[in-house]
Amino acid sequence: MIITLIGMPGAGKSSVGKRLARLMGYGFIDTDDLIINAAGAPLQDIVDEQGDMALIGVEERSILGLQLKDNSVIATGGSVVYSERSMQFLKASSVVVYLDVPFEAIARRLSNIDTRGVVGLKGKGLRELYQERTGLYAAYADVTLKVGARDKVQDVVTRIREKLQDKRS
Repeated sequence: MIITLIGMPGAGKSSVGKRLARLMGYGFIDTDDLIINAAGAPLQDIVDEQGDMALIGVEERSILGLQLKDNSVIATGGSVVYSERSMQFLKASSVVVYLDVPFEAIARRLSNIDTRGVVGLKGKGLRELYQERTGLYAAYADVTLKVGARDKVQDVVTRIREKLQDKRS
């Protein structure tokens, strides 16, 4: 099984993904790391110097270039849903799990938002970006997991595993 985690920046995709992969004995892929390696620059530098579309383009090429193996967990960047090609590829090859975190929790977690390389932030505020993206995440998700502001990583991992078991049954 390949599991792809989607959601807003600050939703916990990387933390949950690493723990989930370790617990299940799966490989782990963080697409933000792929983008940084492919571009040779931090995400924020790509956005600042080349714009949002450049980051989306590098992200799409990185995802479409993945040689996916079974038993993997993929943590995507929050902007992955802006590429239909990326999302179709991920949906065709994996179970897409949306970590649905309330806006207030996202806002609290993103104290470093100006340095994270968040696509679309310059033209919109965080709330508008959140509202725009939540519909996209929900549309692409095979499984949606409501994550409370105080939920621990281990609790989220346990709930993902339970939902995936239910989906297999």
